Amino acid sequence: MKNLYRHTETIFEKMTAIATAILGSSFTFILALGMVIFFLSQRAFHMHDIQEFIRDIMHSLTFLSLFVIQKEFNRFSAALHLKVNELVSSHKPANNAVINIEDKTEQQIIEVAKEYKVRNDKTNEKNSKVKNFTSHY
Repeated sequence: MKNLYRHTETIFEKMTAIATAILGSSFTFILALGMVIFFLSQRAFHMHDIQEFIRDIMHSLTFLSLFVIQKEFNRFSAALHLKVNELVSSHKPANNAVINIEDKTEQQIIEVAKEYKVRNDKTNEKNSKVKNFTSHY
């Protein structure tokens, strides 16, 4: 059962990566814009109610904004990953295993997060011992 879940998660992560790449491309936006223009031009000739036409325009703009937002998010996310990678790689004591962690599966990211939580707990434990030691003086 656990293997089935992992396999399903892996497939879903691959599908979302593909969908994100497709929805964030300029070509997809141009294609969607063409579809919206075609739809609105067809509706304009066969419609008598202006409120329906305005509603259709609003829905079309909402639909197109999905592609614009996804494109911007992809760009921002890639830039942020590069900046973090640069910071990690330039810091000598840093663990370089996290440089391209965005390419890992969700399960692998959770495992790395658990490792960092254990490290953090150990550091907090050491700091509390130092505080207790120095508070006596």
